[in-house]
Amino acid sequence: MRIGLDARLIHETGVGRYIENLIRELENIDTTNTYVVFLRKKDFHEFHLPNNRWSKSVADVSWHSIAEQLIMPWILLRAHLDLVHIPYFNVPVFYPKKYIVTIHDLTILHFDTGKASTLPYWVYKIRRFGYMTVLSLGVKKAARIIAVSNTVKNDIVESLGVQPAKITVTYEGVDPVFYQTQRNAPTANFIQRKYFLYVGNVYPHKNIELLLEAYRQYRAQTTRPASLVFIGPNDYFYKKLEAIIPSLGLDTGIEFHHTLTDAKLFSMYEHAIALLFPSIMEGFGLPAVEALALGCRVICSDIPVFREILGNLPVYVPAESAKDFSRAMVRISGEPHDAKEYRKKTIITLAKYSWKTMAKQTRDCYETS
Repeated sequence: MRIGLDARLIHETGVGRYIENLIRELENIDTTNTYVVFLRKKDFHEFHLPNNRWSKSVADVSWHSIAEQLIMPWILLRAHLDLVHIPYFNVPVFYPKKYIVTIHDLTILHFDTGKASTLPYWVYKIRRFGYMTVLSLGVKKAARIIAVSNTVKNDIVESLGVQPAKITVTYEGVDPVFYQTQRNAPTANFIQRKYFLYVGNVYPHKNIELLLEAYRQYRAQTTRPASLVFIGPNDYFYKKLEAIIPSLGLDTGIEFHHTLTDAKLFSMYEHAIALLFPSIMEGFGLPAVEALALGCRVICSDIPVFREILGNLPVYVPAESAKDFSRAMVRISGEPHDAKEYRKKTIITLAKYSWKTMAKQTRDCYETS
């Protein structure tokens, strides 16, 4: 088969990691099919083709745009593909041929708020209606749907009326480099003080307001409080968050890092007291899985997807309770922790999460769709 991969989001957080790892593993496991990777112009020359069964094509079209719906179908049609994989819900719904779509979560359905947009609210409402229309039509027209967890699969069935048999669950994975780090001595401590860690974007469903309140309460209960370190993209939402920190009286305890080498990121995980993950909704929760792989404890909200993916490894707290979150922070910061021994406890849980397995299951979806 000649398969198209829409990789326009390859350098975005979350879905970009999914695309990069999918391509890397398909290169190794699929010796039969040929692939065309569609990229934005800015990414085209940086992307190196795995082998001669792979080619690339410019698709310099913004996602979530009218152009995506009008131009992307023609770009895909000109490539003469047997199947297209859209790794995000932004399906070009006028594309008339066969495609599969990966749904990472249904946040757009459940959070009607303009806080996650730089647009005027009325414009956001119109665009959100467009997103929901594209999502609904996209999953109905898809030959198959890939969900990154059973929680997401169940949500697709209940919220969009899709038949369960149409949906395949393929868990995300842990990058091999995380396991390579485990085999070596821990990296040097990047920050020379105690700290809690948050990794990811700061959209409203991430529950950052509760996290800040929990941290404020934690500081009030502790004589020598640890810092709270955020790692995420240097975007509009992080800048907005950074701007309000002084008004909360937390500017001496919170710091931000936006561009880190892998070595520094590993160090941040390895030496943190715990990763804090207060999300109200997630599709998988990759930062928590990566934290556990490096022996970092996790305090997270008690939501179904975390129970599914993380099992009994984290400390769970109600997603709506800053008080319970702060208490968990106080308790876990006072407990001794042996990262090496803790990693042993994570092995069985993390064994389920392999990008190679995900790619094999995805290839099977291609060949049976």
